[in-house]
Amino acid sequence: MDIRLSEIIAALSHALDVTEGQPLGHAERTCLIGLRLADEAGLPASERSSLFYALLLKDAGCSTTSSTTADLFGADEHQVKYEGRLVDPRRPRQALRYLSRTVAPGAPLLRRGKHLRALVAMGVDGARRLGEMRCERGAEVARAIDLDEDAAVAIYQLDEHWDGHGYPEGLSGEAISPLARVICLAQTMEVFWQRGGPRGACDVARVRRGTWFDPRLVDAVAAFEHDVAFWASLIEPDVDAHEPADRIERADDDRLDRVAEAFAQIVDAKSPYTARHSAGVADIAVGIATVMGADPATLRLLRRAGLLHDVGKLGVSNRILDKPGKLDDAEWAAMRRHPELSATILESVPALADVARLAAVHHERLDGTGYPNGLSADRLDLPSRILQVADVAEALSAERPYRAALPAAEVLAIVRADAGTKLDARAAAALERWLSSRGAIALRAAA
Repeated sequence: MDIRLSEIIAALSHALDVTEGQPLGHAERTCLIGLRLADEAGLPASERSSLFYALLLKDAGCSTTSSTTADLFGADEHQVKYEGRLVDPRRPRQALRYLSRTVAPGAPLLRRGKHLRALVAMGVDGARRLGEMRCERGAEVARAIDLDEDAAVAIYQLDEHWDGHGYPEGLSGEAISPLARVICLAQTMEVFWQRGGPRGACDVARVRRGTWFDPRLVDAVAAFEHDVAFWASLIEPDVDAHEPADRIERADDDRLDRVAEAFAQIVDAKSPYTARHSAGVADIAVGIATVMGADPATLRLLRRAGLLHDVGKLGVSNRILDKPGKLDDAEWAAMRRHPELSATILESVPALADVARLAAVHHERLDGTGYPNGLSADRLDLPSRILQVADVAEALSAERPYRAALPAAEVLAIVRADAGTKLDARAAAALERWLSSRGAIALRAAA
């Protein structure tokens, strides 16, 4: 297999969009705006490929702060992040309105006060540390999929501001990577384009000229402010057509595997209770399939599916994922949608079509009691059944907000009890044989 890397990253950028509370296509639209800014500002052609991928992967570290953000604000972190993109925190009225909308909305005053005190106590230094975590993780993802250091640095610095009041390091002016300056402006213009069209995008650029944004880049906006065709192209963005033709990045099977591994880390970083879930499911699924005599193509498919099956969970609030008690009906409905979102994100890459199919059914059960579609045995092939067993086994062996991690013997007893009804008996037996052959003391150690 050898496909364009942009085809994979553009699709997976949708997972980053939902993590930030943005509509699908946010990163792709930001990419188009950023590339146009680079054209008008005369960015050297040698830097275009680095910029292209940094724009698409700009939010690769976003899941790192999701749990902390939800806990601090007592709210759905997606809404908190979305609203935060619209605010200049140095403007007191904007900041107060932002807090009034996002801190524990609808909660009693005492609870809201508790969250406000926590935010005040965190202060600027705490916010900077969170920003640094996000930026460092994003740069690590870029390096993990073999992008160059210019792209990694641009992602690390994308929230630095021209006047030195950004983060993570408070860099200013020319000390900020030229690519990071483009991304900072482009992503803000895209968010305001959503609400106010081209005028909204261009107005925010001018308002923050010289504070947030490089004045020279803002001046370049005038060249396309009234380009109707350009702004119309954002409605259904096609980023593949804009990748620098002389520097097209390719992805063979090994590189696609590295992309899957990197995005698995993004998914698992969202919650402290899923620190290694995706990698663990991948390892267990491959172990089960190996015992069952699967061929190399099936093993590779199951590994990728294990790594990416929960990418849709990036769209589920941490107020749900980390809730210590029982989910209410609305929360459970939101949770049940994540396999469909996984499939939606993955199926736009032809090379990941089979991975998307498995991700869509990883919570289905043989007796039709699973979700989201209540499929039964005749609709579930062997690879999907293996992934289901692996997902159950890994989840049971991990700590959850509502229970402690279960020991291997108890995990196997639960899987055994469901074998032949909810879960595939052959896959369940293979799980037991695989663990036995490894001499595992604990299931998570085996994974």
